[in-house]
Amino acid sequence: MPRPTLLGLPPSTVATPLAACALLAASWGQALGWMMLLAVSGVLIATVLVAVFHAEVIAHRVGEPLGTLVLALAVTVIEVSLIVSMMLSGGSDVAALARDTVFATVMIICNGVIGLCLLAGAIRHRFVSFRVEGTSSALSVLAALTTLTLILPEFTTTTPGPTYAPSQLAFAGLMSLLLYGVFVFVQTVRHRDFFRQPEGVAEEEDHAAPGNPSAPLSLGLLLASLVAVVGLAKMLAPAIQRGVEAASAPPAVVGIAIAMLVLLPETWAALRAALRNRMQTSLNLALGSALATIGLTIPAVGLLSIMLDVPLVLGLPAKEIVLLFLTLLVSTITLASGQATVLQGAVHLVLFAAFLFLAIIP
Repeated sequence: MPRPTLLGLPPSTVATPLAACALLAASWGQALGWMMLLAVSGVLIATVLVAVFHAEVIAHRVGEPLGTLVLALAVTVIEVSLIVSMMLSGGSDVAALARDTVFATVMIICNGVIGLCLLAGAIRHRFVSFRVEGTSSALSVLAALTTLTLILPEFTTTTPGPTYAPSQLAFAGLMSLLLYGVFVFVQTVRHRDFFRQPEGVAEEEDHAAPGNPSAPLSLGLLLASLVAVVGLAKMLAPAIQRGVEAASAPPAVVGIAIAMLVLLPETWAALRAALRNRMQTSLNLALGSALATIGLTIPAVGLLSIMLDVPLVLGLPAKEIVLLFLTLLVSTITLASGQATVLQGAVHLVLFAAFLFLAIIP
């Protein structure tokens, strides 16, 4: 018996984003009680799963690596909008918000998401394979962007503190946008094959794969889902902050928790791909998200800082620089051979645990 559909899609995949947006609109700006917190948390998780479904619909229609690019760009654009709005309303109190968000995103993706995917994929398939041409290209761009935007401001002398002068900030923003644009061109046009699954790798069939519904409809529902995910995550932030304060943890933990919530759709999509022995798709999602976060966030907040004279702190402290350098070094070694086992996954997850532990106990 065929399953019921609504507009060519399972009814839950249409109703969930609409219900999530309705809940977001009805409860925005209100203090949440325990019942509402549970409701928001449940709807957030359901919306993440639906967002991944619609991302897979689009990926099936447009092919790789365009499919993974759609999800990465959609999440990043909404995340950038959230950061800009918070900077405009927060003043000097959120001068380091963009830096903390970008750094947390890079650490979560390069250690948490990639480590989880490598470990899960290798446990299920013994080892996982991917294209060195694609992963090394993405990693080289990531190393250049993180150094330019998060490390160099700590060592420049034109302005005091871990900041860029307006001209330096404009240069860094322009170069970030340009380099990310070149990467997207290489990934989707010039060397598209570098980012496709290696030949000869046996992939598991996805019995829950979507059929052939409307891609434009799924794109609209994906955007609605991601808006709801980011908005609901923002609503949960005060409760997270109260929990952090009750535990006497540093304020940076709040930013990490929000970043982890916002990255849930990409994390779940990457993990599903790894379990189906499609590690290249997982890495496209993960590294593409990290690159999009820097390539779009830094130009946006840089322009905002220059035009409106909004304070912006970019340079990382020494401890975070060491963690970032170690992450890039280990990632380079992991992705250099084109294959990985549970050992590489475990190493990345240990680095992720160290990042979280040192954020709580600096």
